[in-house]
Order: sequence, then structure tokens, then C-alpha cells
Amino acid sequence: MSAIEVFLDETPGETRAVIARDGRWDRILIERHDDRPEHRLGARLVGRVADLVPGAGGAFVDLGAGEPFGFLAVGKAAGLAQGQAVEVEVTAEPRGDKGPTLRRLGPAEGDPRILVPGPSIADRLAVLAPDVPPVTGAEAIRAVWEAEEEALAAAHVFPEHGLDLSVERTRALIAVDIDHTAAPGRDARRARREANRHGLDQGARLIRLKAWGGLLAIDLIGVGHDGEEIGRWARAAFDGPGVAFGPVNRFGVLQLSLPWGARPIEERLLGADGRRPLTTRAIDLTRRLRHALLTDTASPRLQARCAPEEAEAAAPLVARLGPRAAVTADPTVRPGKAVVEAPR
Repeated sequence: MSAIEVFLDETPGETRAVIARDGRWDRILIERHDDRPEHRLGARLVGRVADLVPGAGGAFVDLGAGEPFGFLAVGKAAGLAQGQAVEVEVTAEPRGDKGPTLRRLGPAEGDPRILVPGPSIADRLAVLAPDVPPVTGAEAIRAVWEAEEEALAAAHVFPEHGLDLSVERTRALIAVDIDHTAAPGRDARRARREANRHGLDQGARLIRLKAWGGLLAIDLIGVGHDGEEIGRWARAAFDGPGVAFGPVNRFGVLQLSLPWGARPIEERLLGADGRRPLTTRAIDLTRRLRHALLTDTASPRLQARCAPEEAEAAAPLVARLGPRAAVTADPTVRPGKAVVEAPR
């Protein structure tokens, strides 16, 4: 059984949990305090059909949280009508400009509303890492920083296996490229085989960490693979409900389909331009200030000196850190480059 560790950071504005298995980050769970509860994975709600879209095979459903509406896939014989109330469950959180994906549970009455909230981070940890007490404090903050850095990276190197992985997401699919550096004196065929096995394991872990789903194409090393063996490795690596496995084609590419679930990490933390928006930067500096407060207990007061717009956004969050914490607007500090220090 794999060794499991859990780290829990509750910084004002955002709660994060990180799960590590066998010393590697496996999942990041993020809950923003301003998240719409109607869009949380697993929430059960009464919704009202806002629009039928036969061409897309579904309907847009008003969940009472405004646009974007949820999308409910239905067949031609679904019997839905515009304005009809239905009970639904969120099966995938919003991503990009799309609202949540829904599953129909049955008929309903009344206005859109939440019936059962989606599971919280504590609820999800109880399932993913039962009976594992979370590490908190400064160590947990460092863990969420490290896990975030790996989750947002596209290139990943594993020297112990001579493995080089590229894991990238496009509009159409997720592409995983497995490559390796042959070690002198080792059997090249055996080395490629082991690199493919480890590449599938690490590729699956990184996709879980990034919270990605959709069509997945894995470019294995070499061609002429043992399809049954690759299939066994893939099923062990991508273990979970709703995964569909395809064969390895003659070009050495394995295709899978992974269900969407939680919102992708990069969409949680970055804007459409790939930069960190103001809300994320405000939480970032609050977390940095909180880490400083936990590790520097001697200074009577610590401040985050930052760009004026960040100071305004972070002020209510920093206030919740207590009387030792302060935020100061400084127009000479560039956005995203807050300085945490003891005031003079």
C-alpha cells in the first residue's frame, strides 16, 4: 500500500489540501471562499430548463447562480420543456467559458436551489485519504507551493528513471510525450520498456494533479509494443471510474478518455491570458504573509508591501491574520512581486 500524506492550508480567501503518495504530489484540492456552491462538484440541485439545444444534444439549465448555466446532456426522448424544473447533480465543474456539466436525477418542483451541497475539502479527504491526519501550518504552506509549481509545469524530469515527460493540454486533447535517456551499459529494449511503464504512472499522476480530463494521447517510446502489457499498465495507472481505454496504434500512441471532474488547476489560478488575476495575487500575498508569521515569531509585526490594487484586494484577507499582520500599498512594487518584511 502506498504511503499517503495530507497537507491542509487554510489561508483567508482559500483552503487548499494536497495529497502525496509515496513522496510525490498526487492531488491538489482548492476551495475559494467566493466559489459558487451551485457549481461545486457533487452538488445536487433543483434547476430550471432555460434553453433546449437539440443540435448539441442537451439543454442549458438555470441553477440559480446566473450564467454560465449548467449543461445537461439529454436524448431526443428526454421529454424536457423550456421552463421545466429538474433535479440534477453537478458531474463536472465549470472550465473555460463553459458552465458545469449536469446529470439528470429526476423531476422537481419550485425555484432553482441547492438540495445537497457538494462535498467540501474535508469530505473529499475522508474519501481519498481516510484516517490520515493532515499536516497544517508552515509545512502545509510549503507543500501547497511545491505542488502548485509541479501542477502548472509542462515539462517534468525524473532522473532516477532517465525519464523526460511533456504533459500539455490543448483545446482538443491532452498530449503526453514520454522520452528517456539511455544509460550506458543497459539493455536499450528493456530500458524503453521500463521508461514507458514509469511514464504511464507519472503521466497519470500529473494529470490527476492538474485535474484534467478529456481525450488523452500518450506518445510511447518506440513502436511494436505489446498491446496487452501496455493496456495493463495503463489500467493500473489511470485507475478510476469512467475511464475508456483505446488500443496502441501502429505509431506507438495510446489513446484514452478521462472524465472531467474538478475545475483544472490552471483555470483556478490563472486568467485567460495565462497570468495570475488580482484575486489570486491577493491570496498569494496573504499566504506568503501567513507563512512569515508562522516562521518568524519574534517580530512584533510583519507587512506585505505590494502594488496598490493588490493592497486593496488583500486588506480584508490580511485583517483576518491578526494584529501582527499588515498590508501596505507601494506604487513602486510591481504587481505579483509583493515584499514581506518587518516594518521599520
